[in-house]
Amino acid sequence: MEKKIARLRRAKSTRAHIRELGVPRLSVLRTGQHLYAQLFSADGSKVLAAASTTQADVREGLKNGKNVEAAAKVGQAIAQKARAAGIERVAFDRSGYRYHGRVKALADAAREGGLQF
Repeated sequence: MEKKIARLRRAKSTRAHIRELGVPRLSVLRTGQHLYAQLFSADGSKVLAAASTTQADVREGLKNGKNVEAAAKVGQAIAQKARAAGIERVAFDRSGYRYHGRVKALADAAREGGLQF
């Protein structure tokens, strides 16, 4: 349980800094089976776009939803949806996770898709 508490503490301090920036926030949630990404408005009141490995269009052609390839597809999907909503600049909220593996793959794919953070 201490590991989860430490992750949430890191996430809290990151979100406080992002709130000061005043830009939309790209948040990541990582589970054992899936990966989720949501784009929140600058004040955090609305979800502007979302993508995950549970969606049929993202899951298409994947063996499972818990590897780096799946994370890259989620990153591409969230970037495409953000661009469609007219958003190019975001702040990346890794939710206290290390910038490594699936989280890094999602961020790199979102950058390639046209998001700036």
